[in-house]
Amino acid sequence: MDLRQLEYFVAVCEELHFTKAAEKLGMSQPTLSQQIRSLENEVGTPLFDRIGKRIVLTEAGRLLLDYSIQMFRIRKNAVDAIDELCNHQRGTLVIGAIPSDLDYRITQLLIDFHKEFPHIRLTVLTSVEVLKQVLEMEVDIGIGILPLPDERIVSIPLSSEEYVLVVPGNHELADRSSIDIEELRHISTVMYPKGTLGRELVDDCCRKFGFSLDPIIETTTPFSLIHLVKAHIGATIQPLPLILSMNDPELRTIKIKRGPTRTIGIIYRADRFLSHAAQTFIKKLQENLQGINPI
Repeated sequence: MDLRQLEYFVAVCEELHFTKAAEKLGMSQPTLSQQIRSLENEVGTPLFDRIGKRIVLTEAGRLLLDYSIQMFRIRKNAVDAIDELCNHQRGTLVIGAIPSDLDYRITQLLIDFHKEFPHIRLTVLTSVEVLKQVLEMEVDIGIGILPLPDERIVSIPLSSEEYVLVVPGNHELADRSSIDIEELRHISTVMYPKGTLGRELVDDCCRKFGFSLDPIIETTTPFSLIHLVKAHIGATIQPLPLILSMNDPELRTIKIKRGPTRTIGIIYRADRFLSHAAQTFIKKLQENLQGINPI
């Protein structure tokens, strides 16, 4: 089998439809079907079950798909490594970061990095699903809340932070310096949607005390949540450094006793080649952020 056949095979796996895969590859459907049959003859077993117009992967097909993805990843790493060797100061670097942490954490670092590597094309993609970006190789490096241990991922902790209750200056709790976490069950809130890392972290902490938050409004950006807080729609629960960075006199932060904390860190795939530029970026992140602990 050759790599071109495996590329055809992976395309069919992604579409689970020969005609759509052929269109994606820019070839005719009969030619694609012939290539897949040739591959099946070579491995000696069907790779797809044909059920009418539908196709599904056989067990052998799933096994070959796993190895094909690994092969293409190794090939990309080899190409990247050779390019790094031949062209040390050029290339691209794609960073994934959670939206709330971009401006006040790494903007200056981006400026410093560009001065050192002016020919590296640097792209920052903000997302609430940084782990997904890293696993699917949409980014080279992720900066976000560290996930649970995963053998596919290298995690480098940078800083730990406490979450606080954020209210407007004239809120009934604005004069409180602290609040017990169990009091949150009686407070109207606005929060990130369920499923996002920040929300899950807060929800997990609340569940330990026998209750769940029931936000009035859910939105994915911290700045929209802050606008809702200032409009007296509800309070929100956010990392203290984020709120301090806003320096907004209309906001009050209240410590949550027994409340949630988060660890911010760097993540990248364990099997991904990291260029010299990527390694330098990680080192600069560590120098700037590691050990910062506002708790």
